[in-house]
Amino acid sequence: MIVGALWLGLGFGLSAGMSPGPLQTLVITTALQRGFGAGLRVALAPFVTDLPIIVITVLFLRAMPPIVLSMLALFGGAFVLYLAVETMRHAADAQLVTSASADEAVHDLRRGTLVNLLSPHPWLFWIGVGGPLLLQLAATSWQGASAFLLGFYGLLIGSKVILAAAVAGGRHYLSPTWYRRILFGSGMLLGVLGIGLLWDALR
Repeated sequence: MIVGALWLGLGFGLSAGMSPGPLQTLVITTALQRGFGAGLRVALAPFVTDLPIIVITVLFLRAMPPIVLSMLALFGGAFVLYLAVETMRHAADAQLVTSASADEAVHDLRRGTLVNLLSPHPWLFWIGVGGPLLLQLAATSWQGASAFLLGFYGLLIGSKVILAAAVAGGRHYLSPTWYRRILFGSGMLLGVLGIGLLWDALR
């Protein structure tokens, strides 16, 4: 039972961690701009945001009206578009940064937290799949529910941490021109994802 729940969590965690989305793109963009530490802080955002999401969805499972998810998508899309514009605006004269100040470190985590909290994707997962599954496992064994959460967040966060490390390691081999081009492209991708969230909200 526990092993099965762990494998289930690993499967869902890997799928969620590797799926393209605003948080994954923000991890790439931040690691490209300021290195692994900054990307790591953004990647850890689900640890901050998902506990209240899980509690709310488990307590009020399927009770939230669709307008709530639409509003999340609306505000999330607007925030991601803002990040996209900021990234593209600074890409023209961007320089590689090897360290971050304490204020920038807090800013990195705050940006990742807002992007994840305002995205409808984690809410939809915990309402439609994760919440019912977690309740089912908890009714049988709290160890099984814990194993599911351990596997899920191990690969959800782990895959993004590996991605941040890969991007941060490779950025030093880029010429300044290509660094700025890739940074601008990351900003454009954030813009596309932001427009996608807005479109989902308006639909």
